Amino acid sequence: MKRNKSILFILFLILGAGYAAAGQTAKPDSVVIKVGESSSVRIVIHDKKDLETLKYYDFQALMNDIIKKLEDRDTSSLKTPSTDYLKSDENTWENEPAELKDWDEEDEDESYSHEVTYSSKEKKYTKSTYHSISFDLGMNNYLEGGTTNFPDGNNALYTVRPWGSWYVGINSVLRTRVSGKFFLEWGGGISWYNFKFQKDNIIMSKDDVSVIFAEDLRPVNFNKSKLTATYLNASLIPVIDFGANRRKPSVISDNNGRSFRFGVGPYVGYRIDSYSKLVYFDAGNDKQKEHDHDNYYLNNVRYGLRLQLGFRSTDFFIAYDLNDLFIENKGPELNAFSFGVSF
Repeated sequence: MKRNKSILFILFLILGAGYAAAGQTAKPDSVVIKVGESSSVRIVIHDKKDLETLKYYDFQALMNDIIKKLEDRDTSSLKTPSTDYLKSDENTWENEPAELKDWDEEDEDESYSHEVTYSSKEKKYTKSTYHSISFDLGMNNYLEGGTTNFPDGNNALYTVRPWGSWYVGINSVLRTRVSGKFFLEWGGGISWYNFKFQKDNIIMSKDDVSVIFAEDLRPVNFNKSKLTATYLNASLIPVIDFGANRRKPSVISDNNGRSFRFGVGPYVGYRIDSYSKLVYFDAGNDKQKEHDHDNYYLNNVRYGLRLQLGFRSTDFFIAYDLNDLFIENKGPELNAFSFGVSF
């Protein structure tokens, strides 16, 4: 009899331990999001506290990447770190239409599912904006009086030598998704016009009436003559990106979009400096440089349109100033333009 009691006691302990283990290994909870008529997305939750972290992730960005991989027939696993999908701010869906069943404290040890349904008509979320730095490198020149004529047709002293007339720009670009493949690229930067004159002995000066271009007749070996103007700029470029890349493709960020994109929009700039530079070798063959900082009656403001065509991490751009380079009646009527690559 005692033996039977001992056996029953041991069985009782075994059963008790089994129930305790079963309670500890309960199946994780899950959240099911219905998509369309026949599809769903399941999120498995092991700890109800993890639900709080979901609001910090940009699931729209994650789904865009997954859809792109499916369209490209890419069967490899998604290698993007989960931290890349964290939202840039703490904004969450406004007026969120999701209905989430309350988590019952009494049912913590049970396995069950929450069903969440979103209405595409009611869903509202903050548009994502991403920042990048880009560099413009190209050439600049100008046309006469809003025409397609270059000054060299008239042998003007301010004729520019194309090679050596470099345009350089540094831009801080913000890219905001407006809808689907439509983005706005906006921001500011700094740029330099470098107009290298065709003749190496051109000197610039001004009087009370206008700017003056003349030849320096000193008996020295002239090497270079140019006019440089520096501007702070702001731009707003609507862009169609057929790859719907959230971030502007860039060599620096290692974000090389594989699709074609194009955009055109306005820009405005404010002149912060300008100077002429003359380089020559004197009678002793010593190199001499002369800088003269002056406004030379240049317009303080420039504005125009910029066209850009891009693929992967490089954009080709053309920018044309709609207003004159010089103040009206203070210098030749010239419209500056630049073209090159942005990366």
